[in-house]
Amino acid sequence: MNQYPLWKNILIIGVVIVALILALPNLFSQDPSIEITAARGSEVTDASLAEVKAVLENAEVPFKQVEIRDGGKLFVSFASSGDQLRGQEAIERTLSQRYRTALTLAADLPGWVRAVGLNPMSMGLDLRGGIHVVIDVDMEAALDQALERYVGDIRTELRDKRIRYQTLAREGSRILIKFNDTEARDTAERALSREFRDLEFQSLTEGGSAAIAATLPVAQQEQIRTFALQQNITTLRNRVNALGVAEPSIARQGERRIVVQLPGAQDPGRLKEILGATATLEYRLVDTENSVADAIEGRVPVNSRLYRERDGSPILLNRRVIVTGDQITDASAGFDSQTGSPAVFVNLDGQGARRMRDVTTENVGKPMAVVFIENQTTTEMVDGEAVKRTRKVEEVISVATIREPFGRRFQTTGLDGTNEAHNLALLLRSGALAAPIQIVEERTIGPSLGQDNIDQGVRSVLMGLFLVLIFMGLYYKVFGLVADLVLVVNLVMIVAILSLLQATLTLPGIAGIVLTVGMAVDANVLIYERIREEIRNGNSPQASIHAGYDKALSTIVDANVTTLIAAVVLFSFGTGPIKGFAVTLFIGIIASMFTAILGSRAIINLIYGGRRVKKLAI
Repeated sequence: MNQYPLWKNILIIGVVIVALILALPNLFSQDPSIEITAARGSEVTDASLAEVKAVLENAEVPFKQVEIRDGGKLFVSFASSGDQLRGQEAIERTLSQRYRTALTLAADLPGWVRAVGLNPMSMGLDLRGGIHVVIDVDMEAALDQALERYVGDIRTELRDKRIRYQTLAREGSRILIKFNDTEARDTAERALSREFRDLEFQSLTEGGSAAIAATLPVAQQEQIRTFALQQNITTLRNRVNALGVAEPSIARQGERRIVVQLPGAQDPGRLKEILGATATLEYRLVDTENSVADAIEGRVPVNSRLYRERDGSPILLNRRVIVTGDQITDASAGFDSQTGSPAVFVNLDGQGARRMRDVTTENVGKPMAVVFIENQTTTEMVDGEAVKRTRKVEEVISVATIREPFGRRFQTTGLDGTNEAHNLALLLRSGALAAPIQIVEERTIGPSLGQDNIDQGVRSVLMGLFLVLIFMGLYYKVFGLVADLVLVVNLVMIVAILSLLQATLTLPGIAGIVLTVGMAVDANVLIYERIREEIRNGNSPQASIHAGYDKALSTIVDANVTTLIAAVVLFSFGTGPIKGFAVTLFIGIIASMFTAILGSRAIINLIYGGRRVKKLAI
């Protein structure tokens, strides 16, 4: 009696061993490190590794390890934060034009641990320090901008179709077009309905004139809002990457807000500067009539400019700009319907479409280039001091041949692969914000406060665990020691699951773990009190154990299921800190049910099961 089959014991032992392995990376120290990524147009290679080593050795900065990890990032670990800062200064002074650096913490893991893909838990902003910003996106402005674009497009379409109208203007949430007679109105409505399927058109009489009112359907308005939010997130993510922050978190919150969390960053002014920075695109014709070699030697034609492609190759472009990124309304990656090769599809507003159509009509068969323009911050040494300077960087990211005239929508081909097409589409869409933004909340957490939070959080968990272990051992004797053992295993399983999921541990998350410790003991207390009650009723020790676990099961499940529901609700409707609490609470409850019900009984069965017992140490 009271014996598990062999397979169930092996299963429980296997789960515990896996949990111990997954939690193992959290035992190793976190070294101050530098995460190095390549700027656009460069890449991290073995040569980069040797380059960084040489820079650090020349600057006499001691380092522990330099290695390339998955994702094409270079990590340099140091023994102290002082060496880390000196190392970053040396790298930025020499390599800032080709590489970007970010201060971070990296676990000093053995090679075999990293080889099997194990990582420690991620620390939240309140534990590592950094900047937390909540940004509000002006959705009304996004709709206004969309309507303004349609005004220009409709005006262009009516002129192309030679349809006369009196006035065309936006009035509130609609576009109103007035005509001299109903015949012109009906002709215009048919033409516009075919061209602008995203709009709803209604014929009416306004001020004694035949008119058409164009409005955005509710579904289209929602799509515009969603696109504006997504494009702003993409834009902000690209800009934040330039700030040199490891593991930035940029996520949507609700219908119109974006949360930006930058662990390790301590300069709110710099963050605002990056968020408000501008990047743009220009389409220019390639100058095929003049010599690039002459331009390199300094003989640049008056109407041309010398640029560089991403691989450093020189290219001569016309000074005359066809369209800029401000005139791009959408860009998406796809495939050329004729060749099946990767392509990027671009939409322009009315003014840009008209300009593009005129230029491409005159230059079929000639190459056209896409120039990406942004402001980059680099570090230079001036009189022995590191000075950050902002410089304008212009590079050609794509060159393609004009096959036929095009206007509002066209495609760019000649790309290396689907990844390049996807990246180019992101660059085209993230050149400018789709809607104005406003910072509505800002918090800065210092690294010392973050370390204090970690220390106090760990102390609270250990103190709570210690007191519970002492009480259970004294009050329930052998059964109490079993409860202590499964409680420790429960904590190990929580850490293991957090590490496996790469969930972020926050200060509220630590509170969830402390709460879980108490709730895990509750299950054991219910079982042990039921066993004691069965013994007082005169049942045998073996029957008391069996009845204790069976009769307490429904109560334990009911209590834990209601707590799980609460955790799910908190995660679904809560914000960042609340979500952190909900995650650890949910994981802790699942782990405690496994350890309290299956784990403790397996140990009790090994101690008392399968033999005659006269008395239980409970």
